Amino acid sequence: MNFDFADEQPKLLMLMYGLVAFVAVVGGLLLLLDVVPSWFARRREAQLVAASVGGAPLPRRPKQREGLLALFFLLPTVLLLMVGLVVPAIRTVLLSFMDRTSTDWVGLRNYTWMFSDDAIVRVLTNTLIWVVLVPLLATTFGLLYAIMVDRARFEAIAKSLIFLPMAISMVGAAIIWRFVYAYRGEGEQQIGLLNQIVVSFGGTPQSWLQEAPINTFLLIVIMIWIQAGFAMVVLSAAIKAIPADIVEAARLDGVTPWQMFWQITMPSIRPALIVVVVTLSIATLKVFDIVRTATNGNYETSVIANEMYNQAFRYGENGQGSALAVFLFILVVPIVLYQIRNLRQQREG
Repeated sequence: MNFDFADEQPKLLMLMYGLVAFVAVVGGLLLLLDVVPSWFARRREAQLVAASVGGAPLPRRPKQREGLLALFFLLPTVLLLMVGLVVPAIRTVLLSFMDRTSTDWVGLRNYTWMFSDDAIVRVLTNTLIWVVLVPLLATTFGLLYAIMVDRARFEAIAKSLIFLPMAISMVGAAIIWRFVYAYRGEGEQQIGLLNQIVVSFGGTPQSWLQEAPINTFLLIVIMIWIQAGFAMVVLSAAIKAIPADIVEAARLDGVTPWQMFWQITMPSIRPALIVVVVTLSIATLKVFDIVRTATNGNYETSVIANEMYNQAFRYGENGQGSALAVFLFILVVPIVLYQIRNLRQQREG
Protein backbone atom coordinates (compact mmCIF):
# COMPACT_ATOMS: atom_id res chain seq x y z
CA MET A 1 0.00 0.00 0.00
CA ASN A 2 1.55 3.31 -1.16
CA PHE A 3 1.50 6.35 1.09
CA ASP A 4 0.29 9.41 -0.79
CA PHE A 5 1.55 12.48 1.02
CA ALA A 6 -0.77 14.81 -0.90
CA ASP A 7 -3.88 12.90 0.17
CA GLU A 8 -2.78 12.69 3.78
CA GLN A 9 -1.58 16.29 4.00
CA PRO A 10 -4.77 17.68 5.64
CA LYS A 11 -4.63 14.99 8.35
CA LEU A 12 -0.93 15.61 8.94
CA LEU A 13 -1.54 19.35 9.21
CA MET A 14 -4.33 18.75 11.70
CA LEU A 15 -2.02 16.48 13.71
CA MET A 16 0.71 19.13 13.65
CA TYR A 17 -1.72 21.83 14.81
CA GLY A 18 -2.78 19.57 17.66
CA LEU A 19 0.80 18.95 18.72
CA VAL A 20 1.61 22.66 18.59
CA ALA A 21 -1.49 23.48 20.65
CA PHE A 22 -0.59 20.77 23.16
CA VAL A 23 2.97 22.04 23.53
CA ALA A 24 1.74 25.63 23.85
CA VAL A 25 -0.82 24.79 26.54
CA VAL A 26 1.48 22.51 28.55
CA GLY A 27 4.40 24.90 28.18
CA GLY A 28 2.25 27.82 29.23
CA LEU A 29 1.03 25.98 32.30
CA LEU A 30 4.56 24.98 33.26
CA LEU A 31 5.69 28.57 32.81
CA LEU A 32 2.81 29.87 34.86
CA LEU A 33 2.95 27.31 37.67
CA ASP A 34 6.69 26.71 37.94
CA VAL A 35 8.91 29.36 36.40
CA VAL A 36 6.97 32.44 37.51
CA PRO A 37 6.52 31.36 41.18
CA SER A 38 10.18 30.33 41.34
CA TRP A 39 11.24 33.74 40.05
CA PHE A 40 9.14 35.52 42.67
CA ALA A 41 10.48 33.22 45.39
CA ARG A 42 14.11 33.85 44.41
CA ARG A 43 13.50 37.59 44.26
CA ARG A 44 11.87 37.57 47.70
CA GLU A 45 14.71 35.50 49.14
CA ALA A 46 17.29 37.92 47.73
CA GLN A 47 15.46 40.85 49.32
CA LEU A 48 15.37 39.12 52.70
CA VAL A 49 19.07 38.24 52.53
CA ALA A 50 20.00 41.79 51.56
CA ALA A 51 17.92 43.21 54.38
CA SER A 52 19.39 40.85 56.97
CA VAL A 53 22.98 41.56 55.87
CA GLY A 54 22.50 45.33 55.86
CA GLY A 55 20.67 45.36 59.18
CA ALA A 56 17.62 46.97 57.58
CA PRO A 57 14.08 45.97 58.57
CA LEU A 58 12.67 43.08 56.59
CA PRO A 59 10.67 44.31 53.61
CA ARG A 60 6.94 43.72 53.81
CA ARG A 61 4.91 43.01 50.77
CA PRO A 62 2.00 45.45 50.36
CA LYS A 63 -1.41 43.85 50.84
CA GLN A 64 -2.60 45.21 47.49
CA ARG A 65 0.34 43.57 45.77
CA GLU A 66 -0.38 40.27 47.54
CA GLY A 67 -3.97 40.46 46.32
CA LEU A 68 -2.85 41.05 42.75
CA LEU A 69 -0.42 38.15 43.01
CA ALA A 70 -3.13 35.85 44.33
CA LEU A 71 -5.46 36.98 41.55
CA PHE A 72 -2.72 36.27 39.00
CA PHE A 73 -2.47 32.64 40.11
CA LEU A 74 -6.23 32.17 40.52
CA LEU A 75 -7.10 33.66 37.14
CA PRO A 76 -6.34 30.55 35.02
CA THR A 77 -8.41 28.35 37.33
CA VAL A 78 -11.28 30.84 37.31
CA LEU A 79 -11.20 31.05 33.51
CA LEU A 80 -11.17 27.27 33.14
CA LEU A 81 -14.09 26.97 35.55
CA MET A 82 -16.01 29.63 33.66
CA VAL A 83 -15.41 28.02 30.27
CA GLY A 84 -15.80 24.40 31.36
CA LEU A 85 -18.43 24.61 34.08
CA VAL A 86 -20.23 27.90 34.68
CA VAL A 87 -21.00 28.84 31.07
CA PRO A 88 -22.23 25.32 30.09
CA ALA A 89 -24.32 25.16 33.27
CA ILE A 90 -26.04 28.47 32.49
CA ARG A 91 -26.59 27.42 28.88
CA THR A 92 -28.10 24.09 30.01
CA VAL A 93 -30.51 25.88 32.34
CA LEU A 94 -31.61 28.15 29.51
CA LEU A 95 -32.05 25.21 27.11
CA SER A 96 -34.25 23.44 29.66
CA PHE A 97 -36.87 26.16 29.13
CA MET A 98 -36.80 25.81 25.33
CA ASP A 99 -38.16 23.35 22.80
CA ARG A 100 -36.30 20.49 21.13
CA THR A 101 -34.73 22.78 18.54
CA SER A 102 -33.61 25.34 21.17
CA THR A 103 -35.34 28.14 19.30
CA ASP A 104 -38.67 28.75 21.09
CA TRP A 105 -39.35 29.20 24.79
CA VAL A 106 -41.73 26.65 26.32
CA GLY A 107 -41.51 27.63 29.99
CA LEU A 108 -41.85 24.77 32.45
CA ARG A 109 -43.22 22.28 29.92
CA ASN A 110 -40.07 20.15 29.98
CA TYR A 111 -40.24 19.91 33.76
CA THR A 112 -43.93 19.02 33.82
CA TRP A 113 -43.17 16.35 31.20
CA MET A 114 -40.53 14.92 33.50
CA PHE A 115 -43.02 14.26 36.31
CA SER A 116 -46.02 13.32 34.17
CA ASP A 117 -44.56 10.89 31.66
CA ASP A 118 -44.78 7.36 33.06
CA ALA A 119 -41.48 6.28 31.49
CA ILE A 120 -39.59 9.20 33.02
CA VAL A 121 -41.26 8.66 36.40
CA ARG A 122 -39.90 5.13 36.19
CA VAL A 123 -36.46 6.56 35.46
CA LEU A 124 -36.69 8.80 38.54
CA THR A 125 -37.83 5.84 40.65
CA ASN A 126 -34.90 3.75 39.45
CA THR A 127 -32.50 6.56 40.32
CA LEU A 128 -33.99 6.79 43.81
CA ILE A 129 -33.52 3.04 44.29
CA TRP A 130 -29.90 3.33 43.16
CA VAL A 131 -29.17 6.26 45.48
CA VAL A 132 -30.69 4.49 48.50
CA LEU A 133 -29.20 1.03 48.01
CA VAL A 134 -25.72 1.61 46.57
CA PRO A 135 -24.28 3.93 49.27
CA LEU A 136 -25.98 1.94 52.05
CA LEU A 137 -24.91 -1.53 50.92
CA ALA A 138 -21.48 -0.60 49.55
CA THR A 139 -20.62 1.21 52.80
CA THR A 140 -21.98 -1.67 54.90
CA PHE A 141 -20.01 -4.32 53.01
CA GLY A 142 -16.89 -2.17 53.02
CA LEU A 143 -17.17 -1.59 56.78
CA LEU A 144 -17.78 -5.25 57.57
CA TYR A 145 -14.86 -6.31 55.42
CA ALA A 146 -12.57 -3.68 56.96
CA ILE A 147 -13.44 -4.91 60.46
CA MET A 148 -13.07 -8.60 59.59
CA VAL A 149 -9.64 -8.32 57.97
CA ASP A 150 -8.27 -5.69 60.35
CA ARG A 151 -4.91 -6.97 61.63
CA ALA A 152 -5.54 -10.37 60.07
CA ARG A 153 -2.60 -12.48 58.92
CA PHE A 154 -3.22 -11.92 55.21
CA GLU A 155 -4.73 -8.46 55.55
CA ALA A 156 -2.89 -6.94 52.59
CA ILE A 157 -3.91 -9.74 50.22
CA ALA A 158 -7.52 -9.74 51.43
CA LYS A 159 -7.81 -5.97 50.98
CA SER A 160 -6.23 -6.16 47.54
CA LEU A 161 -8.85 -8.67 46.41
CA ILE A 162 -11.81 -6.55 47.52
CA PHE A 163 -10.21 -3.37 46.13
CA LEU A 164 -9.36 -4.96 42.77
CA PRO A 165 -12.71 -4.08 41.09
CA MET A 166 -11.89 -0.39 41.61
CA ALA A 167 -9.14 -0.82 39.01
CA ILE A 168 -11.72 -1.88 36.42
CA SER A 169 -13.66 0.71 34.49
CA MET A 170 -17.43 0.86 34.81
CA VAL A 171 -17.76 -0.36 31.23
CA GLY A 172 -15.41 -3.27 31.85
CA ALA A 173 -17.26 -4.24 35.02
CA ALA A 174 -20.61 -4.11 33.21
CA ILE A 175 -19.27 -6.38 30.45
CA ILE A 176 -17.97 -8.87 33.02
CA TRP A 177 -21.31 -9.01 34.78
CA ARG A 178 -23.20 -9.30 31.51
CA PHE A 179 -21.46 -12.64 31.12
CA VAL A 180 -22.48 -13.54 34.67
CA TYR A 181 -26.13 -12.75 33.83
CA ALA A 182 -25.94 -14.20 30.30
CA TYR A 183 -28.95 -16.26 29.18
CA ARG A 184 -29.45 -18.92 26.56
CA GLY A 185 -32.69 -20.65 25.74
CA GLU A 186 -34.08 -23.29 28.03
CA GLY A 187 -32.49 -26.66 27.33
CA GLU A 188 -29.29 -25.11 25.96
CA GLN A 189 -25.90 -24.98 27.64
CA GLN A 190 -25.80 -21.88 29.82
CA ILE A 191 -22.67 -19.74 29.68
CA GLY A 192 -23.81 -17.31 32.39
CA LEU A 193 -22.63 -18.13 35.90
CA LEU A 194 -25.92 -17.19 37.55
CA ASN A 195 -28.04 -19.28 35.18
CA GLN A 196 -25.61 -22.19 35.46
CA ILE A 197 -26.04 -22.13 39.24
CA VAL A 198 -29.83 -22.02 38.84
CA VAL A 199 -29.78 -24.95 36.43
CA SER A 200 -27.47 -26.93 38.74
CA PHE A 201 -30.10 -26.72 41.46
CA GLY A 202 -32.83 -27.83 39.07
CA GLY A 203 -34.21 -24.39 38.33
CA THR A 204 -35.15 -22.70 35.06
CA PRO A 205 -32.70 -20.25 33.48
CA GLN A 206 -33.90 -16.67 33.27
CA SER A 207 -33.11 -13.71 31.03
CA TRP A 208 -32.15 -11.71 34.10
CA LEU A 209 -31.39 -8.37 32.43
CA GLN A 210 -34.74 -8.32 30.63
CA GLU A 211 -36.99 -8.93 33.63
CA ALA A 212 -38.08 -5.85 35.57
CA PRO A 213 -37.69 -4.89 38.34
CA ILE A 214 -35.07 -7.50 39.26
CA ASN A 215 -32.79 -6.28 36.45
CA THR A 216 -32.37 -2.93 38.19
CA PHE A 217 -31.22 -4.65 41.38
CA LEU A 218 -28.81 -6.82 39.40
CA LEU A 219 -27.25 -3.68 37.90
CA ILE A 220 -26.98 -2.22 41.39
CA VAL A 221 -24.96 -5.29 42.38
CA ILE A 222 -22.34 -4.27 39.81
CA MET A 223 -21.97 -0.81 41.33
CA ILE A 224 -21.74 -2.24 44.85
CA TRP A 225 -19.10 -4.73 43.69
CA ILE A 226 -17.00 -1.85 42.37
CA GLN A 227 -17.46 0.67 45.18
CA ALA A 228 -17.23 -1.64 48.20
CA GLY A 229 -13.44 -1.60 47.79
CA PHE A 230 -13.37 2.19 48.02
CA ALA A 231 -15.48 2.12 51.18
CA MET A 232 -13.27 -0.59 52.67
CA VAL A 233 -10.03 1.34 52.11
CA VAL A 234 -11.31 4.60 53.60
CA LEU A 235 -13.00 2.97 56.58
CA SER A 236 -10.07 0.64 57.24
CA ALA A 237 -7.77 3.66 57.45
CA ALA A 238 -10.21 5.32 59.86
CA ILE A 239 -10.35 2.21 62.05
CA LYS A 240 -6.56 2.03 62.23
CA ALA A 241 -6.48 5.72 63.22
CA ILE A 242 -8.45 5.02 66.42
CA PRO A 243 -6.04 5.64 69.33
CA ALA A 244 -4.78 2.38 70.81
CA ASP A 245 -5.20 3.63 74.38
CA ILE A 246 -8.94 4.09 73.84
CA VAL A 247 -9.29 0.54 72.52
CA GLU A 248 -7.18 -0.86 75.35
CA ALA A 249 -9.15 1.05 77.99
CA ALA A 250 -12.41 -0.29 76.56
CA ARG A 251 -11.11 -3.84 76.68
CA LEU A 252 -9.99 -3.41 80.27
CA ASP A 253 -13.51 -2.23 81.12
CA GLY A 254 -14.77 -5.55 79.80
CA VAL A 255 -16.81 -4.34 76.83
CA THR A 256 -18.08 -6.97 74.41
CA PRO A 257 -17.12 -6.91 70.71
CA TRP A 258 -20.61 -5.62 69.91
CA GLN A 259 -20.27 -2.81 72.44
CA MET A 260 -16.79 -2.06 71.10
CA PHE A 261 -18.23 -1.65 67.62
CA TRP A 262 -21.13 0.65 68.54
CA GLN A 263 -19.53 2.64 71.37
CA ILE A 264 -15.93 2.99 70.18
CA THR A 265 -15.52 2.16 66.50
CA MET A 266 -18.63 3.80 65.03
CA PRO A 267 -18.29 7.18 66.82
CA SER A 268 -14.58 7.29 65.95
CA ILE A 269 -15.04 6.64 62.23
CA ARG A 270 -18.19 8.76 61.80
CA PRO A 271 -16.42 11.47 59.71
CA ALA A 272 -15.02 8.80 57.37
CA LEU A 273 -18.46 7.18 57.10
CA ILE A 274 -19.98 10.51 56.07
CA VAL A 275 -17.29 11.04 53.42
CA VAL A 276 -17.86 7.55 51.98
CA VAL A 277 -21.66 7.86 51.90
CA VAL A 278 -21.55 11.34 50.34
CA THR A 279 -19.00 10.30 47.72
CA LEU A 280 -20.94 7.17 46.80
CA SER A 281 -24.22 9.09 46.68
CA ILE A 282 -22.82 11.59 44.17
CA ALA A 283 -21.23 8.81 42.09
CA THR A 284 -24.51 6.88 42.08
CA LEU A 285 -26.57 9.86 41.00
CA LYS A 286 -24.29 10.24 37.98
CA VAL A 287 -24.19 6.52 37.09
CA PHE A 288 -24.27 6.05 33.35
CA ASP A 289 -21.69 3.55 32.13
CA ILE A 290 -23.13 0.47 33.82
CA VAL A 291 -26.68 1.02 32.60
CA ARG A 292 -25.56 2.04 29.15
CA THR A 293 -23.32 -1.01 28.69
CA ALA A 294 -25.47 -3.66 30.35
CA THR A 295 -28.97 -2.84 29.08
CA ASN A 296 -28.76 0.48 27.21
CA GLY A 297 -31.51 1.63 29.55
CA ASN A 298 -34.01 -0.85 28.10
CA TYR A 299 -36.38 -3.09 30.05
CA GLU A 300 -37.18 -0.33 32.57
CA THR A 301 -33.59 0.02 33.81
CA SER A 302 -32.79 3.57 32.71
CA VAL A 303 -31.60 6.22 35.18
CA ILE A 304 -31.41 10.01 34.94
CA ALA A 305 -27.93 10.25 33.41
CA ASN A 306 -28.70 7.61 30.79
CA GLU A 307 -32.08 9.13 29.94
CA MET A 308 -30.52 12.59 29.72
CA TYR A 309 -28.11 11.23 27.11
CA ASN A 310 -30.90 9.51 25.19
CA GLN A 311 -33.13 12.56 25.10
CA ALA A 312 -30.41 15.00 24.08
CA PHE A 313 -28.32 12.92 21.67
CA ARG A 314 -30.46 10.01 20.47
CA TYR A 315 -33.90 11.59 20.21
CA GLY A 316 -32.82 15.19 19.55
CA GLU A 317 -34.89 16.52 22.48
CA ASN A 318 -32.50 19.20 23.66
CA GLY A 319 -35.00 20.81 26.00
CA GLN A 320 -36.00 17.60 27.75
CA GLY A 321 -32.41 16.40 27.99
CA SER A 322 -31.37 19.73 29.50
CA ALA A 323 -34.25 19.59 32.00
CA LEU A 324 -33.05 16.18 33.17
CA ALA A 325 -29.50 17.53 33.48
CA VAL A 326 -30.71 20.47 35.58
CA PHE A 327 -32.76 18.16 37.79
CA LEU A 328 -29.70 15.94 38.31
CA PHE A 329 -27.69 19.00 39.26
CA ILE A 330 -30.36 20.02 41.76
CA LEU A 331 -30.18 16.57 43.35
CA VAL A 332 -26.39 16.73 43.69
CA VAL A 333 -26.16 20.27 45.11
CA PRO A 334 -27.67 19.53 48.59
CA ILE A 335 -25.27 16.59 49.05
CA VAL A 336 -22.29 18.77 48.14
CA LEU A 337 -23.45 21.57 50.44
CA TYR A 338 -23.90 19.11 53.29
CA GLN A 339 -20.36 17.81 52.79
CA ILE A 340 -18.94 21.35 52.73
CA ARG A 341 -20.81 22.16 55.94
CA ASN A 342 -19.60 18.95 57.55
CA LEU A 343 -15.96 19.62 56.61
CA ARG A 344 -16.24 23.17 57.95
CA GLN A 345 -17.58 21.91 61.28
CA GLN A 346 -14.74 19.38 61.54
CA ARG A 347 -12.18 22.09 60.83
CA GLU A 348 -13.67 24.43 63.42
CA GLY A 349 -14.03 21.63 65.96
